[in-house]
Amino acid sequence: MSSDQPMPEPEPGPADASPPVPGRADVPPPAPAAVDAVPLPAPRPVDARPPAPVPHDRDRAPADGLAHDPAETAFLRLLAAGAAAEDYERPVLRARADGASAGRLAALERAKLLALRVRAELEGRRRREAELSALYATAHDLAGLRDLDAVLRAIVRRARSLLGTEVAYLTLNDPAAGDTYMRVTDGSVSARFQQLRLGMGEGLGGLVAQTARPYVTDNYFHDERFRHTRTIDSGVHDEGLVAILGVPLMLGSGVIGVLFAADRRERVFEHGEIALLAAHAAHAAVAIDTARLLAETRKTLTELEAANEIIRDRSSVIERASDIHDRLTELVLRGGGVADVAQALAEVLHGDVEFTDPGRAPAAALDRSRADGHAVREGADWVAAVGAGGEVLGALVLRGHPALDPVDQRTLERAAMVTSLLLLARRTAGEAEQRVRGELLDDLLNAADRDPRLLGERAARVGADLDAPHIVLAARTDEAPPAHGAPEADGEAASHPDGADRRRLWSAASHLAATRRGLAAVRDGGAVLLLPLGPDGDPAHTAREIAARLGAALHQPVTVGASAPVPAPAVRPAAVVDAYAEARRCREALRVLGRAGQGAAAADFGFLGLLLADTRDVDGFVHRTLGPVADYDARRGTELLRTLGAYFACGMSPARTKDSLHVHVNTVAQRLERVSRLLGPDWQTPARALEIQLALRLHQLSSAVARDTGR
Repeated sequence: MSSDQPMPEPEPGPADASPPVPGRADVPPPAPAAVDAVPLPAPRPVDARPPAPVPHDRDRAPADGLAHDPAETAFLRLLAAGAAAEDYERPVLRARADGASAGRLAALERAKLLALRVRAELEGRRRREAELSALYATAHDLAGLRDLDAVLRAIVRRARSLLGTEVAYLTLNDPAAGDTYMRVTDGSVSARFQQLRLGMGEGLGGLVAQTARPYVTDNYFHDERFRHTRTIDSGVHDEGLVAILGVPLMLGSGVIGVLFAADRRERVFEHGEIALLAAHAAHAAVAIDTARLLAETRKTLTELEAANEIIRDRSSVIERASDIHDRLTELVLRGGGVADVAQALAEVLHGDVEFTDPGRAPAAALDRSRADGHAVREGADWVAAVGAGGEVLGALVLRGHPALDPVDQRTLERAAMVTSLLLLARRTAGEAEQRVRGELLDDLLNAADRDPRLLGERAARVGADLDAPHIVLAARTDEAPPAHGAPEADGEAASHPDGADRRRLWSAASHLAATRRGLAAVRDGGAVLLLPLGPDGDPAHTAREIAARLGAALHQPVTVGASAPVPAPAVRPAAVVDAYAEARRCREALRVLGRAGQGAAAADFGFLGLLLADTRDVDGFVHRTLGPVADYDARRGTELLRTLGAYFACGMSPARTKDSLHVHVNTVAQRLERVSRLLGPDWQTPARALEIQLALRLHQLSSAVARDTGR
């Protein structure tokens, strides 16, 4: 908060000139206030000269003074002595005991009231003098403090002393959170109270912070002028507070916090006390702002010293940067590899450097590095994306080196650029091999009558084994494909408006196929891959993995459909053609179902898989859908499948089902509950119910065929 804004210092005035307090328009005249730690001056004699005597009748009150009556002169002596208020009753009582007339007694009563009014004015002046002395001492003390915490503690202690309350505390506004929080307390005993946070407008303090006006309550829990919340009321209740006075800490026109004085009993805070605490808060706000400015100045000086230290260290850092530059240049000239770059960088930066593929690098850090073009920190590591032309080739990861200066960070980024150049050079050398792989896959798809022996020999030259089981995967991005049915040459792909993206897809697919001893080619606006079947033998899992890997490499969704396993592609090339058609149908089904960017095989589509797959694996579909129920019937001798068939045949009505099966309705309910545990709680949703009914029909048909054929 800036200290350039003018800050008027409020001066406590007479009690009737105190700032207005909401809900306290009828506050009585101020009474003497106890000020802790500030000594009150001794009563001073009043230089009051009695008025000139005027003749008067004893039965009539004099019009201009009582100077000639010893009883009435006693009031002046009481004023001069600073007597207590009850002492002013004695002259009246004495006159009444002496048998004074009614007029005489009335005159004495008027004189007593006048003397009491003068006494109250004198007490008010003495109290204001003491308050001004206390405020002066407070300003002097605060001006000598430099630490913000010490300033806040001094403010709260002096506020408690000035008003003689049991508790004083201070809250500061939190602009980021939009609330105000407890900062310092004095006299507090409740941990919950000391950790309170008040939303703007919540509780008395939140109302002061929001309106920038003082608020006072004689009984907090019976005051409905502000919004009570359970959290705030619980904290106030734990502390036992009843009467609370809060005034805003103002800097210019803004509120930075609230200063409170509170008692654990009902108490009426007078206007003078409110004005005193407000004046104290004004001094406190200036002291807080001064302490903050001093803290910021110290922080700036510390930062300047740190910057000076950095400047002193730059020479050694620049020398390291020059060293790594020379070493990287030498590596490129003598044909070094990615591992050589990582080793050289590790020696210069004194850390562990590793090149990782896009799939193994931290995804979020890799994305940030690619977007920013700089190395980014990930925990205790640093990640620099290695890429070219929008394609991410991997990342250089510097491990266990959280403190990295800008020059070393730039060194890591330069090494990433050198690594991308080496990878591109290696890719250029491998593109010939990739074209050979693509031509071999094209021959498998276009010429089913090729000699299997020649196909096997060609595959062996590129490291592929076409005698092992493979799966065909069809991949594409969201761009519209070209005319269906023919492969695309490299030049055709590049000349198409979206050819650059498809070329990147083909490049990534070819690289992926080469690492897995498979084949890849550009076809039908996308890419086709022929990969060995994984150890798990699950085409759907492979499709999902390839979709994720290609999507990470291209930084855009790639949809992948997988075929059923092809036992030996070189022996039966025609099976590769059928498998490619099945993979394409799965890929397009994903896009139609709104699942673009995912991977799947026919088995993932339930009964739709029967239409997508070439093998029409009816038994597999029935087992995937009803297997748990059928197995349970086989083990336990139950009739869950029969109950399911009757349940769907009766319109999913348990009452009609029990009539159809001639069992009790509770039996039907128990069987259906068992089905829910076996098939999952969503088995009656429309999509699952449709699959289950189709599987039941196919199961009944296969059972009938088995009975008719005697199998």
